[in-house]
Amino acid sequence: MPGSGALRLPSRTLVIAAAAVPLALAVLADDVRVRRQLHTARRDPLTGMPFRDILMERTVRLAHTRRELLHVLVADVDGLKTVNDTRGHAAGDALIATTGRRLSTWAAARSGLAARLGGDEFGVALLFPRAAAVREVLALREVWAQPVPHDGQLLRDIEGQILRLAVSIGIARASDLPDAAGASRILRGADTAMYQVKTGQQPLGYVATRQDAYAPAVHGRRPAPTCPPHDRQAL
Repeated sequence: MPGSGALRLPSRTLVIAAAAVPLALAVLADDVRVRRQLHTARRDPLTGMPFRDILMERTVRLAHTRRELLHVLVADVDGLKTVNDTRGHAAGDALIATTGRRLSTWAAARSGLAARLGGDEFGVALLFPRAAAVREVLALREVWAQPVPHDGQLLRDIEGQILRLAVSIGIARASDLPDAAGASRILRGADTAMYQVKTGQQPLGYVATRQDAYAPAVHGRRPAPTCPPHDRQAL
């Protein structure tokens, strides 16, 4: 006949296991909480969009796996300062939030990723064929041109007219740049292209060249070099 200690062993095991369950659940809950905090920390509280680092991670991955289809867009909201000055920063925040939501929806519908780069600038990494670029950029511009809601009304300009978003968009095709051009160079090319569109030096649909991608930064802003005719590209 087994001893009383042997009979008590299963009960002890059950007690120990039962005691361990709450501890394991607490550890799991803490892990989930930390993950959520990290996820939130990497997102812009105004738009809910990820920040630049996540866009760069996606761009790096796509540059290695789908380079022939990879397009990176940089967009800048025109007239944000005027809205802030004439309608207040709450209206400016509404403008930024609406821009971010519309861009995120547009990008997600195309399996792309949109991020807020800072201020009134946004970036997108997505895949589509070269021939589709014109159509896609025009579609994005139309999405952004819709009226902006604010405080239960439509946001208006200083003259009382319904405000419609104007956005400058620059494009970089990874396949148009050297194979050695990494994510930061691709993004810089799109940023330089956007700046040239914004300043009127190039039309909407301008695609970054090698020269744009390797343009040095000046005071945090990409310069707008004049490209020789043979080096210019259009969609």
